[in-house]
Amino acid sequence: MALVSILIPVYYNSASLKPLLQRLDAVARDNSHHMFEFIFVDDGSGDDSYEVMLHLAGDDPRVRLIRLSRNFGSTNAVLAGMTYAAGDCAAFIAADLQDPPELLTDMLRRWETGNKIVLAMRRDRSGDPWLTRLLATSFNWLFQKFAFQGNSPQGIGFFLIDRQVMTLLLNSNEKNPFMPGLLLWMGFRPTLIEYDRAKREHGSSRWTISKKIKYFIDAFAAFSYLPLRICSLIGILLAIVGGIYALVIFISRLLNQIPVPGWTTLSIIVLLTSGFQLIMLGVIGEYIWRTLDAARNRPQFIVDETINISQEKRGVQDDPVITGPQANNLDYPSVYEVYSQTGESNRSGN
Repeated sequence: MALVSILIPVYYNSASLKPLLQRLDAVARDNSHHMFEFIFVDDGSGDDSYEVMLHLAGDDPRVRLIRLSRNFGSTNAVLAGMTYAAGDCAAFIAADLQDPPELLTDMLRRWETGNKIVLAMRRDRSGDPWLTRLLATSFNWLFQKFAFQGNSPQGIGFFLIDRQVMTLLLNSNEKNPFMPGLLLWMGFRPTLIEYDRAKREHGSSRWTISKKIKYFIDAFAAFSYLPLRICSLIGILLAIVGGIYALVIFISRLLNQIPVPGWTTLSIIVLLTSGFQLIMLGVIGEYIWRTLDAARNRPQFIVDETINISQEKRGVQDDPVITGPQANNLDYPSVYEVYSQTGESNRSGN
């Protein structure tokens, strides 16, 4: 019998939490040979999501609550849940019910056969707005082409990972983490499951254009030197073109063939080269900023409150609040042993 941790980051999802827990409970009943814990992470929601979660936690002791001090982003909320998770494996799923919780049963079967990373890939994005489809398809194609070949053209919806992978994620201590990239970077061969994403029925998406742009930049800054390489190639190209043009001007000057009018040409050249230089400085600045962010070593998240999580389960001896996986050097094996009767992972449930 294994313990399965289900991680659910919550951000303005009050309407979908109760039906989500009902469907997760059905998954737990279908996999009764395993134990389950449902870890809801309130990522600074401004609605009554936390009050709904408190009610759910009062009715179901398997529900664990983590309340962050503010909005730190979905990825950091997932890492916060992993920090407190005691399972032999952990699955992340969104709270909006667009991803089917029932697929977790198939994902668990794959994990039981020895797969350490199980990825649920969207089959298509027909239900998304055209702009979202365009941006997502372009991003996933570029990431697959220039970063990792295993990335789906439609993107990774949710995943289930082994305790070993979870521990590696927590120990990576990476700022602005891009979770799909980290999972592919580890080198464990993932198994893939396709699914159809449902239309959103509860609330509206808070995944704004600015967050999508940051997501794009984080992914490529963390896993590809392509932006810097492009800047270098453009710089080389401009230097070659500039050298040729300078030679032409020099020869023309020797032959007295330079007319006085030339302001338009000069202005175009200055504007184009200056624009490219500013773009290059911006790209370099993105990398420098991430270096500064890592050097400051600020916590990836700050936990304000926890419910139904004991000191032993979260592996904390002194401080009542965890401020990021790098802050406390958690002893994951001891956390695991709270739930294990044998001291060994038992995937098969026998």
